[in-house]
Amino acid sequence: MAYLGENIPKLGFGLMRLPQKDGAIDVEQVKVMVDKFLAAGFTYFDTAWAYAGSEDAIRQALVERYPRDKFQLATKNAAWIGCKTREEAIAQFETSLQQTGAGYFDFYLLHNLGEHRTASFDQFDMWSFVQEKKAEGLIRHIGFSFHATPEELDAILTAHPEVEFVQLQINYADWENPVVQSRGCYEVARKHGKPVIIMEPVKGGMLATPPEPVREIFHRADPAASVASWAIRFAASLEGVITVLSGMSSVEQMEDNLSYMRGFTALTDQQQDVIREAQAALAKIPLIPCTTCNYCAKVCPNSIGISGTFTAMNYLTLYGNKAAAQGQEAWLVGKHGKKKAAECIHCGKCEEVCPQHISIRQELEKAAQAFG
Repeated sequence: MAYLGENIPKLGFGLMRLPQKDGAIDVEQVKVMVDKFLAAGFTYFDTAWAYAGSEDAIRQALVERYPRDKFQLATKNAAWIGCKTREEAIAQFETSLQQTGAGYFDFYLLHNLGEHRTASFDQFDMWSFVQEKKAEGLIRHIGFSFHATPEELDAILTAHPEVEFVQLQINYADWENPVVQSRGCYEVARKHGKPVIIMEPVKGGMLATPPEPVREIFHRADPAASVASWAIRFAASLEGVITVLSGMSSVEQMEDNLSYMRGFTALTDQQQDVIREAQAALAKIPLIPCTTCNYCAKVCPNSIGISGTFTAMNYLTLYGNKAAAQGQEAWLVGKHGKKKAAECIHCGKCEEVCPQHISIRQELEKAAQAFG
């Protein structure tokens, strides 16, 4: 049996962060980026129903300008966003077909499984739906993207062996991160024999501008290489990877990625040592030592999003990007139904059960000052 990704180059164009002009996607710039991407021999494009304007933009920039057999297009179904019936969830697929004009999807994903979100796909039996569409020729390959624990991933893949691939957040910074658990999720996918599409290899751009000690390590190893190139090449060097998605938002980012991914070769042992040195440098940066065991959440009388707040604060410490950190807090706290740090009543029950002996109240005060 042919390997699913054998004819797909190792760099994919992620369409989540497309360039903007006057508050809308700059389709003309996207066309330039698409042209450069295809001219360099790359073929994989990744969009989603939930990426506002992205499916329409890629219809104009790609689908209407190139033969359908010259590229692979992936999109996603987010049944957990606002869907109250199976019909509403299915309608996302029809909308994606209309917005992209693609005729069919090479890769179709159930979007962002894990935690409470998986239940929507089970409730609406989207697993059967995507198999039906595959039988009709409207989907070539079925998979899902995932943001949760290795244990949850193992359970889903055990329940759905028909899935052909998984899309995981993998980068060198999150490889041993107790929240993201990149390595653990990757190993589960490999155990089940599922090829992997990698997302967030540069951690939403964070690893293009990592802390100074990390930048120095990479520049010392190869002054001519961009810092981002190390992150993408680390991900692409893993076995069983179909492609690595880079959410490019400018022609300059596109050209940088093409410069080192054209004719891709895996990292050498010496270069892997450089990655390990960078990981060690990141590990030395003082962070809140939260392992997201969430014992604190079980005893908090005010439902404060403690572990999510600490993840956001660690983002701020590592990368100095307040907007990105606030985005993490909004997702991990607000979107998960938890209260912000400023609403802590300082009862101290959380500190009594914390295995890491974190001064939780003090750290929440810092977070309240940082995020409001």
